[in-house]
Parts: sequence; C-alpha cells; structure tokens
Amino acid sequence: MHKPGPAPNDLVAVIVSIHVKPGCEAEFQALLTPLLDAMRDESTFINAVLHRDAEDPTRFMLYETWASREDLVEVQLKRAYRRAYEARLPELVREPRQAHVFQPMRGDFNFLAAAYR
Repeated sequence: MHKPGPAPNDLVAVIVSIHVKPGCEAEFQALLTPLLDAMRDESTFINAVLHRDAEDPTRFMLYETWASREDLVEVQLKRAYRRAYEARLPELVREPRQAHVFQPMRGDFNFLAAAYR
C-alpha cells in the first residue's frame, strides 16, 4: 500500500555551508555523525547528504530535506542530541555557518518521487 508523502508545499530543504578551521575536519565529522544518525529516526526527516568541497577539505555542505519547516524549527532544531554539536561548533569553524532554506520544486530521485506527485 502506498503511504502518502508530505504535500510538496510543506517540504523544506536546508543547505548549510560550514567552513572549519584546518585540522578540525575529523572532529567536525565526529560531532556531526551521531547527529545525522539521530535525525534519520525523526518522523519528518526525509534525507540528508553531507558533501565536502573537492578542492578545499575544510569546507562542507550539508543538504537536508524535511517534511515540515514548522516542525524543523520548533522541534527538530531543539532536540537534545544536537547540544554537543551546537556547543562545540563555534570553536571549530572559521566563520559562522550559513544556512539557506528552499522549497523543493522537483526531485529526480526514486525515493523522493512520491513526495512530488
């Protein structure tokens, strides 16, 4: 049986750019890994993809898709499992992280296809 996905207008994609200090890459990834693992179990989580700049190993980009912007802001960003990451991140980054929020319009991945129909 097909489970209906979120309405396309409710979906939110967040692109986070993070530029860490040289030598802090491993610690950054060690802090981020359990956070990503915990996010996977959230009911409004759709996906997350961590990227590293091909030419600058200290620059990362995280792409997240969530079923609800309201839930992301009011619930998910306040989860206890984010505390260690949020507390340590300012010491690891060269500059404040940049986050941009988008409304997905089209997805060409099989696992997202139902959300856009």
